[in-house]
Amino acid sequence: MDHAARCPPSPPRHCPSPEPEGGHHGAGSASASATATTITTESLGHVPSRFTASESDSLERKPGAIVVPASAPADRDAAYHVEPAVGDAARFPPYSAFSRSTKIWVTTMVTISSVISPMTANVYFPALNAVADSLDVSISLINLTLTTYMIFQGLSPTIFGDFGDMAGRRPAFIVAFLIYLVANIGLALQRNYAALMVLRCLQSAGSSGTLALGYAVIADIASREERGVYMGLVSAGVNFGPAIGPVLGGVLSQYLGWPSIFWFCAIFVFLWLIPWILSVPETCRTVVGNGSIPPPKWNMTLIDFIRCRGVNQRPESAPRVKLRVPNPLRTLYIVLRKEEGLILFISAIIYLNFILVSATLSTMFKSIYSYNELEVGLCYLPYGIGCCLASLGQGYIVDWNYRRMASKLGVSLYRKSDEDLISFPVESARIQLVYPALLVGAAALIGWGWTLQVETNVAAPLVLLFIIGMLVPTSFSVLNTLIVDLNPHAPATAAAANNLVRCSFGAAATAVIDYMLEAMGRGWCFTFLALLMISCFAGLRVLEKCGPRWRAERARLAGGGDDSRTTSREK
Repeated sequence: MDHAARCPPSPPRHCPSPEPEGGHHGAGSASASATATTITTESLGHVPSRFTASESDSLERKPGAIVVPASAPADRDAAYHVEPAVGDAARFPPYSAFSRSTKIWVTTMVTISSVISPMTANVYFPALNAVADSLDVSISLINLTLTTYMIFQGLSPTIFGDFGDMAGRRPAFIVAFLIYLVANIGLALQRNYAALMVLRCLQSAGSSGTLALGYAVIADIASREERGVYMGLVSAGVNFGPAIGPVLGGVLSQYLGWPSIFWFCAIFVFLWLIPWILSVPETCRTVVGNGSIPPPKWNMTLIDFIRCRGVNQRPESAPRVKLRVPNPLRTLYIVLRKEEGLILFISAIIYLNFILVSATLSTMFKSIYSYNELEVGLCYLPYGIGCCLASLGQGYIVDWNYRRMASKLGVSLYRKSDEDLISFPVESARIQLVYPALLVGAAALIGWGWTLQVETNVAAPLVLLFIIGMLVPTSFSVLNTLIVDLNPHAPATAAAANNLVRCSFGAAATAVIDYMLEAMGRGWCFTFLALLMISCFAGLRVLEKCGPRWRAERARLAGGGDDSRTTSREK
């Protein structure tokens, strides 16, 4: 058996090549075309010998291509994504060459990883008093570790986002989580305040860097008309972390001691790293294109590296990966654009309302209902459940609205010309869904503040907490999808810009919320925040009206080379 038979074939490349001999339509071409995958001779180098003569006779012969019939063995389906060879789909390569099962596996791993950073930020809350007593320092000094954590939570993705866009998602994830793993082991073993401060910063730098990478992976494998579902899954993980963190922290701290929190985090990420290193493929489009270009050795899964060692599968024509020092200033370039800057500002306003509800819940419920740490932790569950349900459901609605608008405007979902994105109102396709969620979420936020002001039965604020968890995160999650849509060739950097602005606003808001509650009272404080959120409607309308024109102007000034353009690499 030759080496090509032992190594799994790379997904198909769709490049023109000379017409093979006998390039005519066979008798079965009409039926075969509906379920065939086009694979160029350039990518395979030879006709797969596992097809029988009868199968070869039934193939539709296209100039410069080999067509794998629907009767191909099942093991090939794992490597090749079947696209209908009719209409626009036959003229353009698929956005992603990964099979559906591979996409699901990659998305599952990314969703799990997205839980880690927000969970780590919140798992620490119930143990603050215990840590202060153990280290013999004041609670104000322990609270300072929360502030520094959030600062690094905003800065870290600007470095790892650029690193992931440059070198690939796999190495960026591995480096980030190895830093996180080492930091957690150190935190579990240390008994010194200075060490706690430094290691919490290191912990934040490692875990937070993966948030931007997760959204970038989804942008790599999912085209715009299906991206909402995949983004929703990752957002579910991001929103579930703050809810499950306090529950885990309360249980671990109460029964096993506060160091067990960090041992849990270390074990969790170690178990995640094993399947990631072994089997999750590289998806970065600057490295592997749509998945059809074999990755460099350092981007291979460990299994593929062992099976195919000694053989260079990467063609010479593939783009070379040029490593350099990550540049966090690339993030600022996105922040300073008119359209992206406005999106990031609106998203940050909505996000700070989300984070302030979470940050103040513990102290208010302890004060009003005299709950202990574990009981307060359990009160976060309605918030987390609402966030997860909304994130899972919103994806389908986002994709449905995108397809609805494309159908209404007569835009084919397979078209990939530059003009399609410039003329297509992608802002409206996303933003239309934000208005109702934002309006009802703001009403629930006002109710939340006043039920706590008059100190009603705990059932009322918990129900409102569930509604807030469903609708407020939905609003900024949809805007997350939009910012990635507008930056297809640097999605990790775009997500890092989003994270930087959100965390900056969140850090400032958490620093002043106690003073606001004291001066305004709970009811008027959250009423003010809700009205601030509703004021974002004006900015959303500006985006809908001016966004397409701004993108067209930017593309014209760039000579068609702007990130917002659509090529065969991006839908």
